[in-house]
Amino acid sequence: MSSISLPPDHRGQGARFIDATFRTKALPPPATTTFADQTTIITGSNTGLGLRCAEIMLDSHLTHLIMAVRSIAKGEKAAAALRKAHPDAKIEVWELDMLSYDSVRRFAQRCESLPRLDIALLNAGYWEMDSWKIEPTTGHETTMQVNYLSTALLAFLLLPVLKRSSQAGRPGRLSIVSSGLSLASQFTNRDAVPLIPSFDQLGPFSVMAGSERYSTTKTMECMFVWKLSQLVNADEVIVNAVDPGFTKGTALHRDAKGVVIKGLSAIANTFFARSPTQGAWCYVDGIAVKGKDSHGSFVMNWQISCFHSIMYTPGGKQTTELLWEETLEELDFAGVRSIAGSLRT
Repeated sequence: MSSISLPPDHRGQGARFIDATFRTKALPPPATTTFADQTTIITGSNTGLGLRCAEIMLDSHLTHLIMAVRSIAKGEKAAAALRKAHPDAKIEVWELDMLSYDSVRRFAQRCESLPRLDIALLNAGYWEMDSWKIEPTTGHETTMQVNYLSTALLAFLLLPVLKRSSQAGRPGRLSIVSSGLSLASQFTNRDAVPLIPSFDQLGPFSVMAGSERYSTTKTMECMFVWKLSQLVNADEVIVNAVDPGFTKGTALHRDAKGVVIKGLSAIANTFFARSPTQGAWCYVDGIAVKGKDSHGSFVMNWQISCFHSIMYTPGGKQTTELLWEETLEELDFAGVRSIAGSLRT
């Protein structure tokens, strides 16, 4: 049963946190899971969950790994250990800066030359913890740029490569890493017209405001996944969103400052967070265990979950459509409307 066909969850985030932390059993992928003869891209894979997922996939005989990272030097450092542990695998480090449309396009153009691409795991994300910032090359707020706009662009540009590589009985996989917080956003500006520019009107910053912005971008990712899935046949590419849960060892708050924030984060990580291995199991579940039933859905706690409750309302459906149209307009410079049309054929 797909996410959109499930009833919305009107409980508070506290109840969902208890379910995820205390009532959910972490499930490793089946022992038969294999990535032999497959090529996988993992963005943000030099550290945290992306790196741990790469390790697990290589342990399951992944043939070709492309580590898409901001820093080639840091990526090569992480890749060196992977190559030592898996000498038979081909492991490459490619530059990808999700703050830059140009970098996303260069990366995608490089992917077009691949003999095949089986899996794209869009793991790179950002959570602004200290102050609002505008990315000067795009004019957009940084959390919005990384989590939504550049992620949407990369998804569009990789889908034709994934579709071309798909085989009968083995569709390509495009998984966007979302969050359980996607169910908790207030999305107070959802009625703004135009919508996307409203995220660049920066008000007073606070930790709570940063959290809300992050949560909202994750809600938008689910809206995008739902709309994108309608363009793609699940026999060719399965598109879904995956939540790793609250997991320790990520670089999501890499720019956080302040003793209080870091202290609270350390306490939460110690007592409540999943291990990186358990979080990465969620990724593998979304890209290898879940099948066509997850197409266009949000996978959380190893199950297909509902979307944010607003996506079931007339107003929320209108917001989803507006976001989709504005996304096509925003990314029109990269030919996404043409790509969208080609995916239907």
